[in-house]
Amino acid sequence: MAQEDKPDLGSKPDAPSEKTQQDQARPANPSSLSADAEKDAQVEAAKARVAAAKEQAQKAATPGPPKAPVKKKEEGPKPVDAASHPLVKKLREKFDGAVIEASEFLGQLSIRVEPAHIVEVCEALRSDGDAPFNYLSDLTCVHYPDRKEAPFEVVYNLYSIPANERVRLKVAVDGEGVDSVTGVWPAADWPEREVYDLFGVRFRNHPDLRRILLPPDWEGHPLRKDYPLEFVENKWTADHLPEFTDVQKEQLEQRRAYGLEILSVPQEREVRELFRSGKEVMPKDK
Repeated sequence: MAQEDKPDLGSKPDAPSEKTQQDQARPANPSSLSADAEKDAQVEAAKARVAAAKEQAQKAATPGPPKAPVKKKEEGPKPVDAASHPLVKKLREKFDGAVIEASEFLGQLSIRVEPAHIVEVCEALRSDGDAPFNYLSDLTCVHYPDRKEAPFEVVYNLYSIPANERVRLKVAVDGEGVDSVTGVWPAADWPEREVYDLFGVRFRNHPDLRRILLPPDWEGHPLRKDYPLEFVENKWTADHLPEFTDVQKEQLEQRRAYGLEILSVPQEREVRELFRSGKEVMPKDK
């Protein structure tokens, strides 16, 4: 009977193993949990961006209220007809057909005059009783290549010292030139020579019409619109300047590429002399 009460030591009850219990009791790895949470957060953020992009696209597709029209900028002042100006009326009454047109811009009076009447109009303005224009402040020229019949326009800027008034005369000139106004204002001597030198406009009855800035045997007129902007070889350079070697030409092109102003016209002769003497135009960095 005593043996029947003893338990069976060879048999084990159905219970979880010791290893399984240890695995269940061991806490989860925090690094793996944080990695999963980070992935979930990234997925949610991506979904939120997609949803926001769709919502933005829907808003853009929906037509909104019309935009207000763009306000145009106010136009600036423009030249106006000056046919009723007292000085213009006076010239037209005195010289029939001399005044072609007149305009005024910001208080500046401009009168276009027939070339054949320029001298007598200038004389009348100089001796005018109300506003004697006794000072020729400037005489210049403008080149309009598209005007085939009269591509040049000589401009006379006059000033009345007693009346403190100004007027601008314009004369369209062709290849034959225009009469000189040195008999009216002797100060027109050098300005007319400068226009002749740089534009090629001839002034008839000028006391000494010759070049004033360029050499007498120079070819061409630099302020014409069709004149080349860069230095070019011509007859004058061939006659007066020494020849460049291929090396010197390459050096010149390289230095021009760096924008060295010392090699720009009119210093070409000085640069050529520097090259011939073996001197350096720009000192080398040491």
